[in-house]
Amino acid sequence: MGPQRIVCLTEETTEWLYLLGEEARIVGISGYTVRPRRARAAKPRGAAFHDGKIDKIVELQPDLVIGFSDMQAALADKLIRAGLNVFVTNQRSVAEIFGTLRLVAGLVGASAKAEAWIAACEARHREIATAAAAWPRRPRVYFEEWDEPMISAIQWVSELIGTAGGDDVFPELGRQRMGRDRVIADALAPAHRAPDLIVGSWCGKKFRPEKVAARPGWAEVPAVRAGRLHEIKSCDILQPGPAALTDGLEQLHRLCAAWAAAQ
Repeated sequence: MGPQRIVCLTEETTEWLYLLGEEARIVGISGYTVRPRRARAAKPRGAAFHDGKIDKIVELQPDLVIGFSDMQAALADKLIRAGLNVFVTNQRSVAEIFGTLRLVAGLVGASAKAEAWIAACEARHREIATAAAAWPRRPRVYFEEWDEPMISAIQWVSELIGTAGGDDVFPELGRQRMGRDRVIADALAPAHRAPDLIVGSWCGKKFRPEKVAARPGWAEVPAVRAGRLHEIKSCDILQPGPAALTDGLEQLHRLCAAWAAAQ
């Protein structure tokens, strides 16, 4: 049977349960949820990312609340103190995302359906990587998760850049699990690494390529000279679940493929 009344504090769990056909178990979602679109109309919204309406969540009478990351630790603490069962995952890599998808699927008795989805997803990843391996050159990619301060790609994004056919210009930062450890203190450091592509995903606010291109000392960056500054919306790449592994990767691959074809 598993939990029958689930509150999802982040979007990726909601999307995953819908993909598994288990959306009837969801009784509450994050206010930031946009995937799947129909969830916003169908499910009560009670949580922001860092905080939530504790009384409203309690009123939903969940038998399980699912959250993500150390950034929701304070919210999880409040919910636990309110007497709720809380399950928080902390996935950072592509492998950990797949592991978390399996774990959540197991909680709701949908492991067989999950394995079929994961197998198809992994096959597509291999197909993309094989296509990119045929290119004579790979683009150097600077992925910016936030602008003030500048924060480089989290681990799963850094890994997906590699699968898509690019090379993350800050691979050493991609291995850091905490956002504070991926802050780029030197405003010229990305420019010095000469990215061929700049991809922005500013955690829920619109990416402004013209502002990036106008940064002092960035005029001669290959990506700026060629006008290759692009946005991937955070809901498609910065959620550690199905979206990043599918739409996020596909968008990265199209950008890298377009660059490679122009060389």
